[in-house]
Amino acid sequence: MNSVELFTGAGGLALGLDQAGFYHEAVIEFNQNACDTIRENQARNHPCVKQWKLIQQDVRQYDYRAIAGPVDLVAGGPPCQPFSLGGKHRAHLDSRDMFPQAARAIRELKPRAFIFENVKGLKRQSFASYFSYIMLMLSYPELTLNEGETWERHLSRLEKHHTKGDHGGLCYHAVSRVLNAADFGVPQKRERVFIVGFRSDVGRRWSFPSPTHTEDALLISQWVSGEYWDLHRVPTKLRPSFPSNMASRIDRLKSELPLGMERWQTIRDAIADLPKPTERDSTQFHNHRLVPGARVYAGHTGSPIDQPAKTLKAGVHGVPGGENVITFPDGSFRYFTVRESARLQHFPDDYVFHGSWTECMRQLGNAVPVGLAAFLARSVRDVLGKTEKVQQKAS
Repeated sequence: MNSVELFTGAGGLALGLDQAGFYHEAVIEFNQNACDTIRENQARNHPCVKQWKLIQQDVRQYDYRAIAGPVDLVAGGPPCQPFSLGGKHRAHLDSRDMFPQAARAIRELKPRAFIFENVKGLKRQSFASYFSYIMLMLSYPELTLNEGETWERHLSRLEKHHTKGDHGGLCYHAVSRVLNAADFGVPQKRERVFIVGFRSDVGRRWSFPSPTHTEDALLISQWVSGEYWDLHRVPTKLRPSFPSNMASRIDRLKSELPLGMERWQTIRDAIADLPKPTERDSTQFHNHRLVPGARVYAGHTGSPIDQPAKTLKAGVHGVPGGENVITFPDGSFRYFTVRESARLQHFPDDYVFHGSWTECMRQLGNAVPVGLAAFLARSVRDVLGKTEKVQQKAS
């Protein structure tokens, strides 16, 4: 199945789609460093990336007529700064709001489905009206903003069109949900909004896949059975203190074991086989070098090694102080290396990153976890595959 990806960044979502069986007709990205990361992996003949058709261009200037043939999926992560809790919260007033461009791509390519990702802040109350506007823009991409029209007036037209029943024209059935990457086996507590839509003629039912991993199972493994510590050969004296604030919850879990769910993955799970980083480049693993100067303070206490990491941060002006730090039971701490961060985002070890530590961390902080992207994309592909079979039988 063919796909086109917008706002590709370092390629996390694109890798996930590739793993799910989509072939990229184009991956479009404007940032020089992110494009250099993709090019470097292409030069290394990375088995996935080497066939990507990379286009370094502002998506606002891209002409989709250059893409031949039908497109099954359009995907991307529009810049999140307009909606980020750490940003200026300007939404539609921010020139980086690219959801209108996402709607243009759908309008011109007419894919059978789309997947878009953004920060959880997109769904907070102050953006409620604009989020409704985004959902309706994507649902009815041919009903475009008129010259001189405000987005509020456009929203009103879209609402009237939506409620009249007989829509006609290009139409998508879109749904959204906040997903926590940790619930799908990613060693990181990363909550993001995903918007998924299917063209109205696809005619198949779809819902977001159920989580596969749970915190309860991790608590059982650590504080009931002890299997977690045995797996990693962590002696009692080197384990963190029992979480007394969770004592009643853990006691309840002794008799209410979660069935059919795997445990959350932790930082230790993700990096246990990596050598201890030094300030010299690792000879075994790309991008695995210690960066000095880490610090923690109130409200920014780093990520405990025996928990999923806190959300990796990109930051408009680099990595914020106190973020992207790993902490150990003995009270010590340090920055994550780029390779460790890549593992927290499920990038494979043979995928390299271009630029300084700060720039690489920015790329990683903006990326969609590869494993989550693949999991979600497979569920979308399954529906599209069933549709193809039905159409083939009908013909």
